[in-house]
Amino acid sequence: MEIEFVAASAATPAKTALARIVFEGEAQDTTLTQASRFTGAKGQTLDILAPASVDAARLVLVGAGKREAFDALAAEHAAATAYNAVKTSGLEVLRVETPNGDAELAARVALGVRLACYRFDKYRTKEPAEKKPSIVKTQVATADPDGALAAFPPLAALADAVSFSRDLVSEPANVLYPAEFARRVKELERLGLEVEILGEDAMKALGMGSLLGVGQGSVRESQLVVIRWNGAQDPNAQPVAFVGKGVCFDTGGISIKPAEGMEDMKWDMGGAGAVAGLMYALAGRKAKVNAVGILGLVENMPDGNAQRPGDVVTSMSGQTVEVINTDAEGRLVLADAIWYCQDRFKPKFIVDLATLTGAIIISLGNDYAGLFSNNDELAGNLLDASGKEGEPLWRLPLPEAYNKQLESPIADMKNIGGRPAGSITAALFIQKFVNNVPWAHLDIASTAWKKPSTVPTIPEGATGFGVRLLNRMVQEKYEG
Repeated sequence: MEIEFVAASAATPAKTALARIVFEGEAQDTTLTQASRFTGAKGQTLDILAPASVDAARLVLVGAGKREAFDALAAEHAAATAYNAVKTSGLEVLRVETPNGDAELAARVALGVRLACYRFDKYRTKEPAEKKPSIVKTQVATADPDGALAAFPPLAALADAVSFSRDLVSEPANVLYPAEFARRVKELERLGLEVEILGEDAMKALGMGSLLGVGQGSVRESQLVVIRWNGAQDPNAQPVAFVGKGVCFDTGGISIKPAEGMEDMKWDMGGAGAVAGLMYALAGRKAKVNAVGILGLVENMPDGNAQRPGDVVTSMSGQTVEVINTDAEGRLVLADAIWYCQDRFKPKFIVDLATLTGAIIISLGNDYAGLFSNNDELAGNLLDASGKEGEPLWRLPLPEAYNKQLESPIADMKNIGGRPAGSITAALFIQKFVNNVPWAHLDIASTAWKKPSTVPTIPEGATGFGVRLLNRMVQEKYEG
């Protein structure tokens, strides 16, 4: 999608859809709205042939709700709604008139269109032309085009990063397996990132029995990817750190999942996809921070060599785990990845992201991710950023008493605690591999994939959830 910022008085190209953002309850052209129920309520649209007084092929009125509630996120959603209304219209240009001269809001309008126009269509060979998007350029009309253009580059980098994350999550597992995932991340060195890839021999030498046990049933070799961005003025400054669960396909292993819906398990690497996207964003906008991303990449397959229920594995920390259910594998991956991260890099904090439990969907539905943390300041920073970026989190407790559910008669712990409080006991398991470093766990099983999606900036499918909120948190709280 080509983005262009133009003055409000600039001529309108041919084959253009003109979008006007309308606030609820404010004066409107009754000749356009009298035959409809359009009121300017948030999310409403009125798409009509442009009247003779309008220099465009179509006119789209987009409701933005109350003017006083119109902020950057609302600007994104309004622009995305406009794009979705005309994307297959046959027109080539979308022109969005911003309702005021704020350059930052104009830049966020452009971001909204960039996010909404994402498609993963590389494997389609017979899609009818009328179903393909026709809009190839978006003009953002504003009183301050130069200011908007200056504000847009970091947002463009963010859009690129979200798209990268969505691409990873969307790929089928026969294409994106651990080594291929690692290879694609390695290509990000073009942005100035440093990428190191550890294979199974290196992980065995480190004692990562917990992670390696998950992947031992796959013919695909497990990988640990270390991504570093050194953007702080002091190259030796303590880094911030992010760890992602990257189960490139999850059959459940010997504790095999039901067949129905198993195809969706290609996105069980959504946490690693989000961490990779975040590191892309930090490098893309040259963030003034030192950051580390760790990706634990495995496949969980039911081979004759696969891990069995009842097996005991020894983690890098030295703690032993009785594997009761091989489908509770993500926490085993995170256990070694988190220990490695804190042991090697001594970070200010660790945030891990994982499509970890179905229980979080039962608890919070499909719009909120679960937040667990041992540190109130870090949790508060995450919650603040999540609200600003439209990636909602809900903090859940970590009751010490629930650790009893993880007790094993033969090892230091079991890998599951039963059905009650399944998301909480999963987080408590991960916490056993965190020392005194501030830590937060985001269970994004509820938000990594939208089917269907009700958010205009998120097409159905992979969301890239976590990239935006973590980028915002780093930018506002940890740079400088």
